[in-house]
Amino acid sequence: MYSRRMSIAHTFLGLLEQQPRHGYDLKRVYDHQFGSGRPIHYGQVYATLSRLLKNGLVDVEGVESGDGPERKRYAITDAGVSDVQSWLSSPEKPEPYLQSTLYTKVVLALLTDRSAEGILDSQRSEHLRLMRELTARKKTGDIADQLICDHALFHLEADLRWLELTSARLDKLASEVTS
Repeated sequence: MYSRRMSIAHTFLGLLEQQPRHGYDLKRVYDHQFGSGRPIHYGQVYATLSRLLKNGLVDVEGVESGDGPERKRYAITDAGVSDVQSWLSSPEKPEPYLQSTLYTKVVLALLTDRSAEGILDSQRSEHLRLMRELTARKKTGDIADQLICDHALFHLEADLRWLELTSARLDKLASEVTS
């Protein structure tokens, strides 16, 4: 039904499987557990809930009136449970990053007589800056934060290895792309 990658819809379904929730509660839990510096917007919360409702994956369990607008409490349906179970049990497709933006920048720099080494150096500095930030965050975070930071750090380390390898092969790449 939805993309098999990290899906806000599937995340909402999983959270609703725990218990029925209001939209603002879904946003709060999502931001706390998965937002990690990138909170979800309320508009996206309610647009996602609307699609889930339309597709029969959630129902409105109740509507509460209060001082403000009516608040709908959403509950997952059997179809929603099946959908999230399918998503959880499907392995993620590894993404090989065969054509990265960084590679494109290096080749374009070579083709336009700009400093590809400068691009690699600048990117290396940015990766190292982010690695220091994540390492500091990891030291003060809970286990979930530590695992998220480790995942990002391992990817950054792989990128750094690629940067070093590309730097070492820059002359050969330059002769191939400019011939």
